[in-house]
Amino acid sequence: MQKKSVTKNYMYNLIYQVLVLILPLVTTPYISRVLGAENIGIYSYTTSISAYFILFGSLGVALYGQREIAYKQGNKKEYSKTFWEIVIFRAITIFISIIIFYLTFARGDSGYSLYYKILILEIIGNCIDITWFFQGLEDFKKAVIRNLIVKIVSIVCTFTFVKSSGDLWIYFMIYVSSILIGNGSLWLSIPKYIEKVNRSELKIARHLRPTIMLFIPQIAIQVYTVLDRTMIGAIITDKSEVGYYDQSQKIIKMLLAVITSLGTVMLTRISNNLANGEKEKVKAYMKKSFRVVFMLSFPMIFGIFAVSGVFVPLFFGQGYERVIILMNVISPILLLIGLSNVTGTQYLLPTKRQREFSISVICGAIINFIMNISLIWSYGAVGASIGTVIAEFTVTAIQVYFVRHDFNFKEILKSSKNYLISAITMFAVCLILVQILTNSLVSLFIEVAVGVIVYGIMLIILKDEFVMDILGRIRNKLH
Repeated sequence: MQKKSVTKNYMYNLIYQVLVLILPLVTTPYISRVLGAENIGIYSYTTSISAYFILFGSLGVALYGQREIAYKQGNKKEYSKTFWEIVIFRAITIFISIIIFYLTFARGDSGYSLYYKILILEIIGNCIDITWFFQGLEDFKKAVIRNLIVKIVSIVCTFTFVKSSGDLWIYFMIYVSSILIGNGSLWLSIPKYIEKVNRSELKIARHLRPTIMLFIPQIAIQVYTVLDRTMIGAIITDKSEVGYYDQSQKIIKMLLAVITSLGTVMLTRISNNLANGEKEKVKAYMKKSFRVVFMLSFPMIFGIFAVSGVFVPLFFGQGYERVIILMNVISPILLLIGLSNVTGTQYLLPTKRQREFSISVICGAIINFIMNISLIWSYGAVGASIGTVIAEFTVTAIQVYFVRHDFNFKEILKSSKNYLISAITMFAVCLILVQILTNSLVSLFIEVAVGVIVYGIMLIILKDEFVMDILGRIRNKLH
């Protein structure tokens, strides 16, 4: 499987990652109005708690499993054995996690206990998730199609059954059911991929150490992706502040999925290249990955700066104006996480430099925690956003330091020039349009469309190597 496969898999994984985020966004304008910021805050706060138990129950299985299956792609017996070992191992750890979660949060009649009981199904749903297996085999299509169907059904259910602020528990049920059904449906295809393995051949314990090695950085990553919401909810009495933060995160994460989807595909591809001793291919893929990050992140960041003031009131409704500043403050993580995704997920993990990867994310988590403690008290969700940006900058800087001898970063930074110039030009044009046009949905579409066109034209004028290569390929196919 050559470049064409990588491109296809990137598109499939991009669709999959965006689906997870964008389809719920279809319901966001409706839900934000029906449930209100307070209920959205409760939802965000309680799901942030369950996320820790999913993390501890899963250990580092998703990344580890994907990588191990990728290494064994050509040997069906070996990857079948690995599959069952990891599935059983994960089932044991998730079961322990569910018991602790129930005893700690779901038992009793506290204000949120009903929601915590429902979220037990979310933890079970993550236990049966085998997306990592199909990603390891570079078969991204199945997960996309099945999850698309389930997500569309969940959207229909949301509009049908969630009618008032008292229907928060129904919203929870729809959320966990989509996870359970979506992940469970993937098992229908397993018989075609897996062969029978004798139980005596399974060595489940051998996966403990490597998953824990990947689990350590996963804990750190969770600190500055989920702990923000938990700390805002714990420190600030008004749960609306968590709701504002969560809404801003939804938009940023949707855009981020477009950038980081390449990382999941490249982890598999680079792992397979390394197993075959193809080091030059690895370096070529990495250079292109850096360019893709620059090409996508710069226009997204400047686009948010330009249109967030129009977008937020139209999308979320009145009363969510605080989301505007939150989106602007946190938008630089699109570039920072994009870069660390290349250096970390696409390079350090496949090359088994987990220690360096762990150091970077642990440092980021510590910085994030310190920033949250000092900033949330005074600035609420804005403080958490600032802390996240500083943490992501720390992670990226440390990873760049670790791989500085592997890549020419002077050349890599130079390749970003065209994208930065084009994005700034796009920003200026969009800013003029925002001043001229009225705040309406039609105006927003015009601003976004013109921005995309201006950005593309600027890259062609600057004769960007990457873009010219793409246009050349399109021309060749047309002829």
